[in-house]
Amino acid sequence: MPLLLRGARMLATRGARLMQSRGYADEMKLTFAAANQVFYDDLEVRQIDVPTFSGHFGILPKHVPTLAVLQPGVVQVYEKDGSSKKFFVSSGTVTVNNDSSVQVLAEEAHPVESLDISAAREVLQTSQQELSSAQGDVAKAEAAIAVEVSEALVKAAQ
Repeated sequence: MPLLLRGARMLATRGARLMQSRGYADEMKLTFAAANQVFYDDLEVRQIDVPTFSGHFGILPKHVPTLAVLQPGVVQVYEKDGSSKKFFVSSGTVTVNNDSSVQVLAEEAHPVESLDISAAREVLQTSQQELSSAQGDVAKAEAAIAVEVSEALVKAAQ
């Protein structure tokens, strides 16, 4: 038993040193950009909620370093003043670094309030028609992706 206790103490000490050496910060800086616009450029925020293929999760200061692929959906940013903003993203990546900085790089992103629900429904209908008439594996895969993004767009616009 004493050997087990010594081992546990050693692991706890190493873990504490690792946490200190990582340089975790009490604040979190966000860079959020897409090909069409930069939304945040190294600005301090409270929290970021992201949709990823491994699930939706929230990011706070001191979050464990992470790299994830965004799925179509809504990124929500909670700003320092308590307000929040929502953005539809089609795809991209989210990176959480050791220093609590976060980069959200989207293929395409738009503020949710700027989305047009009727236009989103039209895009979904067109995508569904393309999927039903697609010939070949590549065309079917591309059409299925378009349907997935369109469905997320309609959901975000509602």
